[in-house]
Amino acid sequence: MTQILSHLDYLDESIGQLEEKIEVMCRPFWQVTELLDTEPGVDRRSAQDIIAEIGVDMNRFPSEKHLCSWTGISPGNNESGGKRKSGRTTKGNKGELCEFDLKAILVECAHAAGRTKNTYLGARYHRLAGKKGTKRAAVAVGHDIIAGAYFIIRDKVPYRELGADYFDRTNKQYIVRSQVRRLERLGYKVQLEELDLAA
Repeated sequence: MTQILSHLDYLDESIGQLEEKIEVMCRPFWQVTELLDTEPGVDRRSAQDIIAEIGVDMNRFPSEKHLCSWTGISPGNNESGGKRKSGRTTKGNKGELCEFDLKAILVECAHAAGRTKNTYLGARYHRLAGKKGTKRAAVAVGHDIIAGAYFIIRDKVPYRELGADYFDRTNKQYIVRSQVRRLERLGYKVQLEELDLAA
């Protein structure tokens, strides 16, 4: 037991020393790290991992789509006869600085974003998880996270929250029609009156 505990102490000390080295190496990028930390699901360590993998110069990626594709978190293109089938994501880059690749880090961030409340990414995660499962939802939200990171790093701006009700606002007419039809199928006559929410 004494040997095991001393080994654990040694490992804790080694981790602390490595974390100090990482902080020193990331000091020139502290501003970008702080900006990425504003995105739901992305903490300081994840922000450092993202910067370590893609850098802070977004000029080498013509658009956020190129970055997502390079990361390997873009949906595959599997279409035959005009019918779109399920497409697997590409393999993407292999991380040089750690045993995990950036895609794995983004999926981890996506699961964390799924646990946030009153956020666009949290709402998107739950919306997709109900239809396609948590794994596919995490990949889709990870795609959104790295696309957002592209603009955050390129424009040096914090994350702009769209809100958990984003999908309700953008699909308002569809939701209204769908709910009215559903009530009518149940035998109700529906008459809608819009409320003044500002009052």
